[in-house]
Amino acid sequence: MVENGEKKRLARWYFGGLGSAGAACCTHPLDLLKVHLQTQQDGKMGVVRQTMVIVRGQGVLALYNGLSASLVRQLTYSTTRFAIYEACKKQVSPNGEAVPFTQRLGMAAVAGACGGFIGTPGDLVNVRMQNDIKLPEEQRRNYRHAIDGMVRVAREEGLRKLFSGADWATGRAILMTIGQLCFYDQVKQSLMATQYFQDNLVTHFTASLAAGAIATTMTQPLDVLKTRSMNAKPGEFTSSVDLIKYTAKNGPMAFYKGYIPAFVRLGPQTILTFVLFEQLRMNFGYFPQ
Repeated sequence: MVENGEKKRLARWYFGGLGSAGAACCTHPLDLLKVHLQTQQDGKMGVVRQTMVIVRGQGVLALYNGLSASLVRQLTYSTTRFAIYEACKKQVSPNGEAVPFTQRLGMAAVAGACGGFIGTPGDLVNVRMQNDIKLPEEQRRNYRHAIDGMVRVAREEGLRKLFSGADWATGRAILMTIGQLCFYDQVKQSLMATQYFQDNLVTHFTASLAAGAIATTMTQPLDVLKTRSMNAKPGEFTSSVDLIKYTAKNGPMAFYKGYIPAFVRLGPQTILTFVLFEQLRMNFGYFPQ
């Protein structure tokens, strides 16, 4: 780590978005599999079989369907939540001092709500592009890329449709940001309070792995509901309660459908995001005045 006396470098506001976009390039196939599992109602197809069906039917590159939308989502959603969270931290702790957990919790909730709402259009197109390959050809939307998808949704279904599922996306983003950013900082702070850990890759990996596990468990029910809401046809669900009832028909575990690929995806994504974020901070961050 580059140091100036006792001072540590601080992150710039856009480092979180860059780290998240880099991580998304590596974990996108797992995100696609998670969406496919969540949108099937019978729940009979597992991860391995789903992967084989996609690869045999569409080829290996089909696992990267919707990558442009995933990048747009991360560059809007993650940039916003990281930027707000880091800005709040700098106000509370201008020189990198420890921040109480309750304050971290509040800052993460606000940052997540803002990021979740702003990232909803990219998220909606991402879900649709990933789910397209499992539909019959005549029902496919065939968006060329993320921008084309957002323009077509606004033109064909109305501007409000771009924010379909914003309630679920915002709720999930609040829990995700608490699970990832708040708990990452908390675990990292606890580890560094011992004599066994320092501000290095081992600490960043350990803290981000714990944060990924916590975030997956907290967000999975809302993630299932958000995915189904965004992928629904106009008028398919009359309300949020109707969507919950529809999902609950298959029992409580229906809300955790796709949990394994979600964790397998979110674990590495969280690790890569924070490792990239910390490397950007340590090499290209700035020293507090």
